[in-house]
Amino acid sequence: MKLDDIQTQKAFDYKYLLNRIFPYIKPLMFRILIAFFLAIPLGLLDGATAFVLKPYIDVVVNGQTLVLFGYTLTRDFLATIIPPGVVLFAAFQGTLRYLNTYLTDWISMTIANKIKVDLYQKLVYLDSKFYDDNSSGLVISRFLTDPDLAARMLIGVLKSLITAFTSSLGLIFVLLYNSWELAVVGVLVLGGAFIPMTLLRKHIKKISNKTTVVGGDITTVFNETYKGNKVITGYNLQEKEYSKVKQLIRKTFDLQMSLTKRVGWLSPIMYIIASVGIAFVLVFGNKLIIEGKLTTGSFASFITSLLLLYKPVKTLGNDLTNIQTIFVAINRVFELFDFNSRIEDTGKRELDFVPNNIEFKNVRFSYEDDKEILKGVSFEAKKGQTIAIVGNSGGGKSTVVNLLPRFYDVKQGGIYFDCVNIKDFSLNSLRNSISQVFQNNFLFSLSIKENILMGNPNATEQDLKRVIKAAHLDDFISSLENGIDTIVAEDGTSLSGGQQQRVAIARAMIKDAPIVVLDEATSALDNKSEQIVQKALDNLTKDKTVFVIAHRLSTIFNADKIVVLEDGNVVEIGTHNELLKAENGRYRALYNMQFKNQETNLEKI
Repeated sequence: MKLDDIQTQKAFDYKYLLNRIFPYIKPLMFRILIAFFLAIPLGLLDGATAFVLKPYIDVVVNGQTLVLFGYTLTRDFLATIIPPGVVLFAAFQGTLRYLNTYLTDWISMTIANKIKVDLYQKLVYLDSKFYDDNSSGLVISRFLTDPDLAARMLIGVLKSLITAFTSSLGLIFVLLYNSWELAVVGVLVLGGAFIPMTLLRKHIKKISNKTTVVGGDITTVFNETYKGNKVITGYNLQEKEYSKVKQLIRKTFDLQMSLTKRVGWLSPIMYIIASVGIAFVLVFGNKLIIEGKLTTGSFASFITSLLLLYKPVKTLGNDLTNIQTIFVAINRVFELFDFNSRIEDTGKRELDFVPNNIEFKNVRFSYEDDKEILKGVSFEAKKGQTIAIVGNSGGGKSTVVNLLPRFYDVKQGGIYFDCVNIKDFSLNSLRNSISQVFQNNFLFSLSIKENILMGNPNATEQDLKRVIKAAHLDDFISSLENGIDTIVAEDGTSLSGGQQQRVAIARAMIKDAPIVVLDEATSALDNKSEQIVQKALDNLTKDKTVFVIAHRLSTIFNADKIVVLEDGNVVEIGTHNELLKAENGRYRALYNMQFKNQETNLEKI
C-alpha cells in the first residue's frame, strides 16, 4: 500500500486513538499525573495578582478598612507585605513552571522515542513491495516526524489545556468575587470565542495530510540529490532539480498559508470579542461604581482579571485547534502500525537441512495486478548445481531469484525444497539458507569488519581471515591505515565498485549458506575488477547450489543448466552446448547477440 493513499479515516475518533496510544502513556502515568498536578496551581496562581489589587487599592490607596477573619488589616501593614509578596509569588510560580516544563518534555520525548523504536521495528519487517511503492522521503517523514508531533505535542498541549483551564477558573473566581453581575457578562462574551473552532476540523485534517506528502517528496529529492550528485552534475540537471524543489517548497508554502488563512482569523476574532466584552464591562462597571454597588478596588481587580482571562481563553482556543492536528498525527502513526507485510511468516517448519532438489513449479507472479511478470515458470535445480538464468532485459530474471528468499511471494504455483513449499518454512530459517550478492550491494556506514560480520555476527577471527582471503580482500585491506576497521562511507562510496563487491562477497561467504544467489554480480565492473571479483565468486559458490543471472560467458559455460526466459516464460532449458545446437533457438540468438564477442576476446587472450 502507498503511504500517500491513506486518508486518515479515524482522525476524529478520539476514543479509538486514545486507546491506541494509551499503552505508551500507561508506564509513565505517575509522572504524567505529577506534571498535570503541577499545571493546576500554575493556572490558579495567575489570578493572584488581580486578587490582591482589590485590597491594595481599597485599603492602601483609598484608605478604606479591610477586616479579614476578625482582624483589621491596616494600610501600613498591606503596603509593607504586598510588594515583597508579589516577588515571592513570582519566584514560586517560576519554580513550578520550570519543574513542569522539564517533566513534560521528558515524558513527551520518552513516549515519542518509544513509538519511533516500535515503528522502526515495524519498518524493517515490511516487505520489498512496500519500499517499491513508497519514496524514501515519505517513509522518513511518516516514521520520524509524525511520532514527534503525536507524542511530544500531545502531552504538552494537554498540560497547556490544564494550565489554561485552571487559570481561567481562578480568574473567573476573582471576577465572581468582585462582581457576579459583571462576571456573567464577561464570561458569556468570551465563551462565544469557542464557536468557530468546530468549523476547522476537516480542513486541518486535509491540509495536514497534503503537507505530509509534500514534505516527504522534498526529503526524497534531497536524498536523491545527495546520492545522484554525479548524475545531476554530469547531465547538467542542476536547474531542473532546483526548479523541482522550488515548486515543492512553494506548494508547502501554499498549503501552510491556506491553513493560516482559515485558522489565523481566530485570534483577531477572539480579540474583537474580548474587546466588546471589556467595553461593555467598562460601561456597566462605571454604573455600578456610581450606584455604590462596586468599589474602585473591586473594579480594578475585575478589569485586570478580565484582561488576564483573555490569554488562557486564547490558549484554550489554540490548544483545541492543535489537538485536532495532533490527533491527525496520532491517526497516521497507528495507521503505520496497522500496515502488514505481504509476506506472512506462517511457516511452522525450520529449514535445517540442505535441499537436494529445488523446484519452481508453474510459478506466476506480478508486481501490479494488471501486468504479469512470470507466466508459469517451471524448472529445477539439484544440490550443488549452478543454474544460469539468461534472457533479454525485463524478462523476469531478477524476479525469479527474488522469489527464492521470499522478498516477494508467488501469485500462483510454488517453489519447493525437497517437495516442501518454501512458505511452510519459517522466514528466518529460509533466509538463513540463502546468501545473495547483487549488482549493487549496499554497505552500511560501519567498518569493513562490521559490514562483513553482518553475514554471521558469531563468526570467529579465523573465519573472518579466511573469507577476507577467499574474497581477495587481503591486499586491499592491508593497504588501509586502519585496516579492517576502516569506516566505509555512506552507501560504500569510499570504495571502488570491485572493492564493494568483494566486501559483499565476503559477507555472503561468512554466512556459509548452502544456496547462493548472484544477481548480475559483475555486470557493472571493468574487466580487471571483474576478473578479481570472479575469483572471489568462484570461492563463494564452491559446493553450493547456485542461481546466477548470467552476465559473464564463463559463468554460462560452467553452468550445469541454463534457463532461458523471454517475457516471463521459460522458452528453453539445457546446457550451453545443448542449447547452441538448436538452429533457431532463443539461446543461440541471444548468444550470438550478447556473448559471442566475449568468446572471441577470450580466444585472443
